[in-house]
Amino acid sequence: MRFPLFATLAVATLILAACDTEKSQDITVTDEHLNQDSDVVLDLPASMELTPAELELVDCSNGFTCDLFGKLCETKGNSSIVSSPLSVTYALGMLNNGAEGNTRKQINDVLGFGDSGADSINVVEPALDLVRSGKILIANTIFVNKNETLKELFVRKANLYYKAEAKTRDFGDANTLNEINRWASDNTERMIQKVLDGKEYDPHAVSYLLNAIYFKGTWTYKFNKNSTVNESFTFAGGQGDVKSVPMMRITESFNYARNEDYEALCLPYGNGSFRMTILLPVISEGRNKYDVPTVPSVETWNQLNKKMSKMYYNVKLPRFETDTDADLIPIMKSLGMTDAFEPGIADFRDFCEKADGFYIHLIKHVAKIKVDEEGSEAAAVTVVSGKRGNNTPMFPTFAANRPFIYVISDTVTGSIFFIGRYTGN
Repeated sequence: MRFPLFATLAVATLILAACDTEKSQDITVTDEHLNQDSDVVLDLPASMELTPAELELVDCSNGFTCDLFGKLCETKGNSSIVSSPLSVTYALGMLNNGAEGNTRKQINDVLGFGDSGADSINVVEPALDLVRSGKILIANTIFVNKNETLKELFVRKANLYYKAEAKTRDFGDANTLNEINRWASDNTERMIQKVLDGKEYDPHAVSYLLNAIYFKGTWTYKFNKNSTVNESFTFAGGQGDVKSVPMMRITESFNYARNEDYEALCLPYGNGSFRMTILLPVISEGRNKYDVPTVPSVETWNQLNKKMSKMYYNVKLPRFETDTDADLIPIMKSLGMTDAFEPGIADFRDFCEKADGFYIHLIKHVAKIKVDEEGSEAAAVTVVSGKRGNNTPMFPTFAANRPFIYVISDTVTGSIFFIGRYTGN
């Protein structure tokens, strides 16, 4: 099931006002809450005031965005990258309802919600109405192996908070992989037509949890196609090497700010509820125009937004397309989420009936964006899959399965009484 949403990560996260960040335990969701009608339709104004608690939660979520994207950049070298950390938050947040103990704590911490708990992540998922000249569609679903049974409370939370239905399928049937990819395509307006290939798909998996996000926004001030001309663009990571790209042009009043590291310019969509902020690194001593941009901290991002003021600029922006395909497990491990990937350590007792040995074996993130004179179109799909492995604790193995020497000695003096060799003969 999918429904419309129009909000940036920061705006979407403000719905977390329902969560008190000072609480040190997970929020308890009762049967009464789960039985309530959860469909909510709200108008999104171009601006709104946030409380200190809301701002803190926004910072936490944006912190995960910066952390994840920073690690992703490290893995991709000088390549162009696009991602949707919000999609990752939805997919992992959904599975986190089935986690307990340290596994759940690590997921909460890495996603930026800490002590406010798993249900803080749940309420990021409001159903907001469309805003003119732009739309976001968010969809979630769960494919379940026909041999597995999910916990009833987990399924109810997935349906309430994420509008996700659990679909039982035969994972041994090749059509199931086709259905997963078709779901990704249908929920991204066909921008992402394949999220898993035959090598990544595991017929023995317990389940596949998916999130899809699709965005299409029309510029408030459109670029004139007749003004687009090919101009030089300096390669990242080179020594001033250039290529010719279609450069769009416009002269208009935009929000702008600058600090010692970045020039920031905002290109609004529609009524201004959405915007694209271009962060152009400032050229200074020790920093060249072909350096790969570094990911700003949340503090830097906030400071730039506070300094914004309207100014007229002659803007030049490349018309471009970018797509990214990434395995997120190494990145999530480096951020501190480790237990979820280890059979025998991962604790997903609230996810499925046979939880012993269940662990996450796949987090795949696929994203794409197109930017042209009319606006921007972007899509992302995140798939999280778990299967059951050996639940023996992960300790080093000592296997005397080849010829060896043995010694019998006195533990007080260290005197050797016997020494021998065993070769199997």
